[in-house]
Amino acid sequence: MEKIALVTGSSRGIGRAVAAHLARSGWAVCINYRVRRDCAEDLAATLTAGGCRCMVYGADVSDRAQVNDMVRAVEETFGPVSLLVNNAGVAGQALFQDITDELWHRYFSVNVDGAFHAIQAVLPHMLHEHDGCIVNISSIWGQRGASCEVTYSATKAALIGLTRSLAAELAPTHIRVNCVAPGVIRTDMLDALPQEVLPQLAQETPWGRLGTPEDVARAVVFLAGDGADFITGQVLTVDGGFIL
Repeated sequence: MEKIALVTGSSRGIGRAVAAHLARSGWAVCINYRVRRDCAEDLAATLTAGGCRCMVYGADVSDRAQVNDMVRAVEETFGPVSLLVNNAGVAGQALFQDITDELWHRYFSVNVDGAFHAIQAVLPHMLHEHDGCIVNISSIWGQRGASCEVTYSATKAALIGLTRSLAAELAPTHIRVNCVAPGVIRTDMLDALPQEVLPQLAQETPWGRLGTPEDVARAVVFLAGDGADFITGQVLTVDGGFIL
C-alpha cells in the first residue's frame, strides 16, 4: 500500500509533530483540525515548501459523518489511508463530584468515539488489502490513573483496551494496532496548570525534563515503519521514566 497517513487533531501539539515527522519521512499526510484551521494551514504550507505531500481537512471526530467525509476526501486526494493515528483529544481537570454529564460524554465522544469512527472509516480498505497500521495516542494516566482527571484517564484507558483487543482481532489480516502513551509533554494542554508545577513535574521525571511533542512523534513514526512489522497490540510508553 502507498504511504498515506491520516492524523487526527494534528494542527497543534503532539498531532502537529506527528504529522510533520511522518510527512518528512515520506508519508502523504492529512492534517486534521476542528477549530484551528490557521495552524493546520500554516503547517501544511511549511511542509509543502519542503517538498512534502499534505492536505488539510476540518472535521470533528466525534461526528461520524464528518469523519467519513474526511476519509473520502483523503482517498480522492491521495488514495486509501494506510496509517491512521488517533490523536484528537480533549483534556482537563475536575473533582469527580463536579463532573457533569455533558463533560463526561464530550470527553468520551472525542477521545474514544473519535477513534472508533476513524478506525471504522479506514478499515474496509485495510481489510481488503490485508495491510495497514493504526496507532492510538493514549496517556500514562490511562495506565496509572490521575487524581482530578478521572474522565480523561478513563478515556485513555479505554483506548488501551481498544488497542489490545483490536490488535488480536486484526492480526490474522496483518493490520497492526499499537498505542503510544505519552507522559508529561510540553504542549498547550499544560497551560492550565500553575507554572510553578512544571519544574516539579520535570524533577519527578527520572530523565530530568518534560517530554516534547517530537519525542512522541518519533515513537509513532517507529511504530508505523517497517522496523515494527512484528509489533502489534503494544503500549509504548514515552514518559522519560515517569511511571517506572
